[in-house]
Amino acid sequence: MGVNRFECRTCPYEWALEKKWYDRTDMKQKEVEEALGGKDEWKNADSVATQCPKEGCNGERAYFYQLQIRSADEPMTTFLRCTKCATQWREN
Repeated sequence: MGVNRFECRTCPYEWALEKKWYDRTDMKQKEVEEALGGKDEWKNADSVATQCPKEGCNGERAYFYQLQIRSADEPMTTFLRCTKCATQWREN
C-alpha cells in the first residue's frame, strides 16, 4: 500500500517504482480543416445585398450559403462573408 507501481492488465506482473516518476510530453495540436467546408467553403456561394457588420467596412454585398444545423422544425442558418473585408457572420 502507498507504493506507486506499473502493472500489467493481462497478467499478475507488477513493478514497484522506487523513486518519483515524472514524464512530460508536449502534445502537438492536430491540424484540422474547418468543419463546414475548409478551403472550398465559399467556392460556389451566391451573393446577396446586405450590410457588413464590421465597423468601418462599407461592404454592401456578401457571399452566403445555408445549412440546416438544428432540428428540422427550426429555420436554416445562413452563413455570410463580406465580399470587401472577408468578415464572416451568421444569421438564423
